[in-house]
Amino acid sequence: MKQITAKEVETLLNEGKNLNIIDVREAEEVAAGKIPSAINIPLRLVEFRMHELDKAKEYIIVCRSGARSSRATQLLEGNGFNVINLTDGMLVWEGIVD
Repeated sequence: MKQITAKEVETLLNEGKNLNIIDVREAEEVAAGKIPSAINIPLRLVEFRMHELDKAKEYIIVCRSGARSSRATQLLEGNGFNVINLTDGMLVWEGIVD
């Protein structure tokens, strides 16, 4: 499983990179703040909504601490998606939040 840290994602965003970020936390968690441009697909819905994703794109998967995003990354990877797990999650995110 490919992994990336919150600091690395923040650096890429600050450099103007266009990242595809999927936040697998529940809606009420996301309401408290999310990484700009991240789309919310709660972990429990990932398997039912993966048809909305493009296998030609790379996705960074984020949650609160890295556990749920790890599970989502494994599921998506097993279905042929190019995904990277944000290892330390929103607990350590210091960048801008929407």
